[in-house]
Amino acid sequence: MKQVVQNYKSGELAVLDVPVPGCKPGGVLVRSAYSLISTGTELMKVSEAGMSMLGKARSRPDQVAKVMQSVATNGVPATYRKVMGKLDSYTPLGYSLCGVVEQVGAGIDDVKVGDLVACAGNEHALHAELNWVPKNLYTPVPDGLAPRHAAFGTVGSIALQGVRQGEPQLGEVALVIGLGLIGQLVVQLLTASGVRVVGADPDPVRCELAERLGAAACGDPASAAVEASVAELTGGHGVDQVYLAAGGGSNQPVELAARLSRDRGRVVDIGKCRLDLPWNAYYEKELDVRFSRSYGPGRYDPSYELEGRDYPIGYVRWTERRNLACFLDLLARGSVDVEPLVSHVADFDDAVETYRRLKDGELKAVAVLFRYPGHTAEAEEAAQPAAVSVAVPAVKVQPRPARLAKSPVRLAFIGAGNYATSMLLPHLAQRDGVELSTVVTTTALSAANAQRKFGFAEATTDLDAVLGDKSVDAVFVVTRHSSHAELTRKALLAGKTVFVEKPLALTEDELAGVLAAVEESGNDRLQVGFNRRFAPLLREARKRFGARTGPANLRYLVNAGRLDQGSWYLQQGSEGSRFVGEGGHFIDTASWLLDADPVSVYATAPSGNEDLQIVLRYPDESTATISYVTSGPSAFPKETLDLIADGRALRLDDFVRASVYFEKSTAGQQRWVSSRLPKARDKGQNAELAAFVKAVRSGGPMPVPLASLVATTAATLAVRTGLAGGAPVTLAGAR
Repeated sequence: MKQVVQNYKSGELAVLDVPVPGCKPGGVLVRSAYSLISTGTELMKVSEAGMSMLGKARSRPDQVAKVMQSVATNGVPATYRKVMGKLDSYTPLGYSLCGVVEQVGAGIDDVKVGDLVACAGNEHALHAELNWVPKNLYTPVPDGLAPRHAAFGTVGSIALQGVRQGEPQLGEVALVIGLGLIGQLVVQLLTASGVRVVGADPDPVRCELAERLGAAACGDPASAAVEASVAELTGGHGVDQVYLAAGGGSNQPVELAARLSRDRGRVVDIGKCRLDLPWNAYYEKELDVRFSRSYGPGRYDPSYELEGRDYPIGYVRWTERRNLACFLDLLARGSVDVEPLVSHVADFDDAVETYRRLKDGELKAVAVLFRYPGHTAEAEEAAQPAAVSVAVPAVKVQPRPARLAKSPVRLAFIGAGNYATSMLLPHLAQRDGVELSTVVTTTALSAANAQRKFGFAEATTDLDAVLGDKSVDAVFVVTRHSSHAELTRKALLAGKTVFVEKPLALTEDELAGVLAAVEESGNDRLQVGFNRRFAPLLREARKRFGARTGPANLRYLVNAGRLDQGSWYLQQGSEGSRFVGEGGHFIDTASWLLDADPVSVYATAPSGNEDLQIVLRYPDESTATISYVTSGPSAFPKETLDLIADGRALRLDDFVRASVYFEKSTAGQQRWVSSRLPKARDKGQNAELAAFVKAVRSGGPMPVPLASLVATTAATLAVRTGLAGGAPVTLAGAR
């Protein structure tokens, strides 16, 4: 088998062919799938190996002391031969991996051949194709957790043990100094524990990454930004805990820790940094300095690690192995996300070159993985989340003849909130042939206000009276999201034509309930407020673009922005997520432009925020990528869209300007650009309402087929399913 080794005397790195280790009792033989390079510990070892003998001695004074003791005991010649023998030998690298059990030793009954396990230990989880791992240094990988993520188990356990030593409590504030691999994991673990985190690192890229992963603020420790953030979050008292996850020879981390800690705060050393404690600063605050020893209790104890003797859980709650299992569980449940930390994945055969690039600074990385041949593909496939398939409900209805509305068309509104009063009612109040019959709200005053402003004949809080009024031709449902499906269902059963603002439903069960009402009543007269397909500018651009013959690529960037603190959109428990609430707009627009409904949905989101990346696939292999971001600047346009196919490109700039580019044109035209709109953006509400009123009056087809509304709603709901499962979602039964 092959293994990565290093000669500490010469600094040589190599991938050697070495014998396969035997499967001894009390452990398992594991074939590696992925192993993780510790960009801190391992690179420090690699760098030391490249030093002169004097440099090696300066970097390891502890080893020099041992040499001097050996000289006193054994003499110079014997000690020299012993030291040179050790230096001129190959030593292994690595201590964190995931692999497949290939052989089970005597006395092992918790795993079997073929199981996926995470392994720990700088003698047992090496960068090698096969490793023998004793019982207390491996743990089974939870179902659904990818091997490349499980390979972080050991490093994650180091971070977890450090956090345990800090004893964080809900609502506390912590400072993490050093935002390398360990520091990034500490940030996430603290955030998951309900602690607000400030990060300190001179690398702005690492600071930005830590903020994406949950840190409240990050900055260069040499700047005033970190101190200002700590003061703001703690009211000037200082942080409750400091985690030293930095390396190097500077004493700045321990000095910064003293300066920014509160009185009687806790300072936890996880990394290997200089620890010349400034006595006065630590004494005056009576700081509690703690050390975190590697992966947890059991480390460096041969009876635990090699002989498999566990510590009773009543005496030692979190051992090495239990920490390892706990971290994998956090990964599997999504409380910690290591994928953003993966800077590079290298084939195992390229190990030497990878180390060289890391050492020379050519490869800037937080975490680097080695990918192994053999069982890797099978293990990855077995551990990846299974592909999910959700059914797009079939529309089963024998439509009854539509009731023709007399002129004027009489409309009732259920709800009169901001959207209804700003985007719908102003258009309807001025439209000939329309009578605003009744407005229904839950509070009497809001109904009276809507009646006064828009001329409703009646205002009431009695929903049943409106649904039972045979003179009402159509009902608008413009309430909070949680009530849309139920109100739509009732209105359909009452025989009304229904216009419901998006979303139609918040869950698959709600969608099924609406369709059950359609089937029961034979009333399929339904419109959802997907207005963008009616926008004049976009319709003109689509017309100019022309018909497609080949697949298209569509990109839709939605700069959704941040919500105000009191917005009811934040009530996700009752009102659904932001994307469920408005994402149908963008899926419907993409599907209308591509003239089809999606057949699969893939969604991903960075940990700690609401930004989404959604990829829709269509029957003709067209794709639409929707970037739904909440972290963008308010001055940037909200919606930009690009569609490319057949040598043509369509661009929409926030419903202000549109353009179409042509590779070739029979008329010689290379580009069409709309004039900039002189007034407010027209996102299609007026044209949508005109089409709806026309359908109600004439009894003709609804502006958007019911099957399309259902497909868009199903795809919107599938985003949540895809985020939870981490795999593409097939929309079974999609047209």
